[in-house]
Amino acid sequence: MQLQDEHAVACPYCGEPITLLVDHTGGNQRYVEDCFVCCQPIVVQVEVGAEVLVRVEQEGG
Repeated sequence: MQLQDEHAVACPYCGEPITLLVDHTGGNQRYVEDCFVCCQPIVVQVEVGAEVLVRVEQEGG
């Protein structure tokens, strides 16, 4: 498994497809990153196991 991978997601605000570069060395993570299109704060959840699962949601959601 690579330490960083690109993950395609849709912004939970504007719906535009964006690509996140996710660092897997920190294990499971939860952090906020702004959408590159609409600049809204997106909560990113990363679960590291046999596969890496990336979920996004609106902040406060």
